Amino acid sequence: MPYRFILTSIAAAALTAPALAAPLPKPALFGVCGACHKVDKGASSTLGPNLWGIGGTKAGQVPGFAFSPAMKNSKVKWTRASLIAFIQEPQKTVPGTRMPFAGLKNPKAAEAIADYILSLK
Repeated sequence: MPYRFILTSIAAAALTAPALAAPLPKPALFGVCGACHKVDKGASSTLGPNLWGIGGTKAGQVPGFAFSPAMKNSKVKWTRASLIAFIQEPQKTVPGTRMPFAGLKNPKAAEAIADYILSLK
């Protein structure tokens, strides 16, 4: 009996794991970000760095993108709070960043975009 329970538990975990790892749905306002940023694993950076897998990393570390010295030298680590702050006020969060976006003032929209970016892994 315990053997059957273990097999059932393993099978259930295997079936639910991919659903947990899937990115969140892309928020409608991400279209503004998507004009410059790719979000696909392995995609080349374009006008902005590819955002796939940046959650928990240090700012300015995406390979293959020429970051500003301000971004490379910042002490920012991409957490939910720092992403929300950057999405709302990029120039205030990382003074000297080359990101031309003025910021998204709607806190709920900034939170949704940050959560989406953090789900890209």
